[in-house]
Amino acid sequence: MKVVITGARGFVGRHLFGALRQSLGVDAEIVPTARRREEDPELGIVEALEVTDRAAVGDFIGRVRPSHIVHLAAIAAVPATASDPLAAWRTNVLGTLNIAWEILARAPDCTLVFAGSGHAYGASAAAGRPLSEDAVLAPLNDYAATKAAADLALGALVGDGLKSIRFRAFNHTGPGQSEGFALPGFALQIARIEAGLAPPVVRVGNLDVARDFLDVRDVAAAYGRALVHQPGLQPGLILNVASGIPRRVGDILDRLRALSGVSIEIQADSARMRPGDLPLIVGDASRARDLLGWTPKVDFDDTVAALLDDCRNRVASGA
Repeated sequence: MKVVITGARGFVGRHLFGALRQSLGVDAEIVPTARRREEDPELGIVEALEVTDRAAVGDFIGRVRPSHIVHLAAIAAVPATASDPLAAWRTNVLGTLNIAWEILARAPDCTLVFAGSGHAYGASAAAGRPLSEDAVLAPLNDYAATKAAADLALGALVGDGLKSIRFRAFNHTGPGQSEGFALPGFALQIARIEAGLAPPVVRVGNLDVARDFLDVRDVAAAYGRALVHQPGLQPGLILNVASGIPRRVGDILDRLRALSGVSIEIQADSARMRPGDLPLIVGDASRARDLLGWTPKVDFDDTVAALLDDCRNRVASGA
């Protein structure tokens, strides 16, 4: 196996690299890529791959001839996609299509594993029931819309011979996630308070929403299991990655505060509010359990503790 990871230097990519090393064994070649070629202390040599440049994508796939591409490269934070939606559509949709088109042209036996999003279900969550893969895609923001569009485009290309597995991962967190997401945003604020770098106030958005949170290591494990099981999977298969457990955001913040032991005030911040936020989004990952033998393994309390420790280390190092 020769597995290319796009967006390998991102949050999920670093965890996936380790997961693939463990699940695929020493005989598999793993090629991490990012926008710039550089040497990374964890990943080794990271090859350059700009997914929005179709010619560069074609040259890369023709040269490397991968057996699998796990496509993680994306603009993922909702605020980032809202501030520059054109860049989000270019990266998340056109970048995905460039990879798919060039696989068909240069390496038709290659399987594309697409890291989609449970956010693509959007308004379908209003019913309050766990969302299976049969739920209608009804995105409510630019990020979700770009992920839904790329997902649907890959499904259409199955008829042209594309071998793909389309994942729809629900919220995931853990060490290395950026401050643009709610939980590391809380954890970094707490770490700065502990270090005496900020007043004892955590600014928050809507704490009453409940989301299906996973540990990033469990998500990486699902992608890895897909590569192992891929020969027996139907091209174009859609798989949710979810815990099936809704967790109130405010309760997770309370857990972070308890781990800190520092007296902290909570203050609502209008800039962190998202108009039209649905009260509950939870997924049904029965299909991944049945086809991949995948279930979440990491206790979520351990996830929260690891996230806070990582944020403390980042603050201590000045990152």
